[in-house]
Amino acid sequence: MNASTDGMRVDGAAITAGTISAGELFEQQRERLELRWIAGAEGASRRLESVDTVARRPSLAGYLNAIYPNKVQILGTEELSWLDGLDSRQRWETIHKIVHFAPLALVISKDQSCPEDLRIAAEETGTPLWSSPKRGHELLNHLQYHLARTLAPRVTLHGVFMEIYSIGVLITGEPGSGKSELALELVTRGHRLVADDAPEFTQIAPDVLDGTCPELLQDLLEVRGLGVLNIRDMFGDTAVKRNKYLRLVVHLTRPMSEPAPGGLERLTGDSGSRRVLDLDVPTITIPVMAGRNLAVLTEAAARVHILRAKGVDPAAAFMARHSHFLERAS
Repeated sequence: MNASTDGMRVDGAAITAGTISAGELFEQQRERLELRWIAGAEGASRRLESVDTVARRPSLAGYLNAIYPNKVQILGTEELSWLDGLDSRQRWETIHKIVHFAPLALVISKDQSCPEDLRIAAEETGTPLWSSPKRGHELLNHLQYHLARTLAPRVTLHGVFMEIYSIGVLITGEPGSGKSELALELVTRGHRLVADDAPEFTQIAPDVLDGTCPELLQDLLEVRGLGVLNIRDMFGDTAVKRNKYLRLVVHLTRPMSEPAPGGLERLTGDSGSRRVLDLDVPTITIPVMAGRNLAVLTEAAARVHILRAKGVDPAAAFMARHSHFLERAS
């Protein structure tokens, strides 16, 4: 996937918009879809920005549509038969309209022969024209999924992203709060590292944030005093994970700068939420003090979050039990 040069910063996080060119899409999908470039090689630099998907009715990839054109137009058997059924003037006007909308690419499915007038129009206008042996629905599903992920908004956050008890947990905190040391201890306890220092999160669905590691930092964890460690080499392939959905943020804080917790906070814990792109991610704050086992506390935070997701709230259950006890006593 290609990172955009267009971005902004919110709460110290770098938010970027996705972008991809026709040449990049072709290279990324050439082997998977067995693509061949027929005509319009000059259009390799055509770019598709994420903002383009909301300029008109958004449709990244789809079958040939001359009214609401898709960004990638797929020409299957029915579409080519429809073109063949038009008279010469209508056919010329339709092909001219297709290339006039400047799609990112045209793709002919099932290795069908390319109409000569379409090839000439693509060559003259620099419209990338590809062919694939895959069926139309396979091209549609794969290209739609790939483009949606590539153009989805993404943000880079500071922290260590891990898989703990099968859920994605982002460990955040001030510099020197012990994030990397905590991550190293969690790895030794059987959990898995996704990314250190600068995990990237992409909103691939309205309620899903997918976290990955930049290629430069893959498998690496920096620990003060030890330097950069390669977790894969030290602990094996099972100690790292390529990506994970973000479900919880654990924030480490120094207690001396925080007020003493009140009575309700002693029951419910210091929990809240953090806005990441368009989602509110549950957050649990853990004070860092000498002698506290942060690894155990982080594991417990993950378990509590899993229970709450299932509708089990120990604090609420205790308060209900306490109210029932007072009613009986009165």
